[in-house]
Amino acid sequence: MYTIPTLTALRQHLGLAASDTADDTRLLGALQAASAQIERVSGRHFCPRIAALKHVVERYDTRCLTLRDDLLALTSITDGDGTSISLNEVLLKPDTGGPYSLMHLANGRAFIRSTLLPVTVTGVWGWHDRWNEAWRGSSDTVQNNPLSSSSTTLTVSSASGADSAGQSPRFQVGHLLKIEEEYLRVLAISGNTLTVLRGINGSTAAQHAQNTAISTLQPAPDALLLALRWATWLYREGDNDTPPDDLRAALAELRRDVLRL
Repeated sequence: MYTIPTLTALRQHLGLAASDTADDTRLLGALQAASAQIERVSGRHFCPRIAALKHVVERYDTRCLTLRDDLLALTSITDGDGTSISLNEVLLKPDTGGPYSLMHLANGRAFIRSTLLPVTVTGVWGWHDRWNEAWRGSSDTVQNNPLSSSSTTLTVSSASGADSAGQSPRFQVGHLLKIEEEYLRVLAISGNTLTVLRGINGSTAAQHAQNTAISTLQPAPDALLLALRWATWLYREGDNDTPPDDLRAALAELRRDVLRL
């Protein structure tokens, strides 16, 4: 399951009570379809993923690399000959704090240009206009002792309690969670037990000690609202193949345009 908003967010958007769960299967289907359609047309991912993407160096400027996706955080760069490039030699553009679409080498250094020897860029990829605020503390921790790398159930203190921003419930079906360096997706909630997908979005399932903090992703507001509106349209107008003009206009605003130097 992959959704940008949570099931609770869609219920609230539709004005449904928390206890009104009769249409949950349809609502989740609409959320998944909306998220997939928005990402396909926009050419963007709105939930972060960890990946090592290979790039062929630009013909016109071997100091410059046009990134294949929006880059949120850079971990490492390996040149075509297998040598590591120091992050201190890298300038990321635009220089507004991300997401980044271009990489430029400083100090006169150039990438090796070869279709057979691509440059590998490893990092966190996706689009978010407030990445430094994307992860919110849940005000809850792992209660498993420990949470094994293979467990698909995560026990918390209070699934329905308020998070660090005072929002409740703190855990919702569809939430993307982060525990240390692992990403997890909430599939179902029963009491204080979450059924989760482990090690998703390029992360690795790992063991986590009891009382390890849990964070929840807060998607970019524009992407979140569009996904809620798109899912509402799919839910209510499932037989109509053409999105309304206002949705298409909002989606056009989120399309990926690559900056070039």
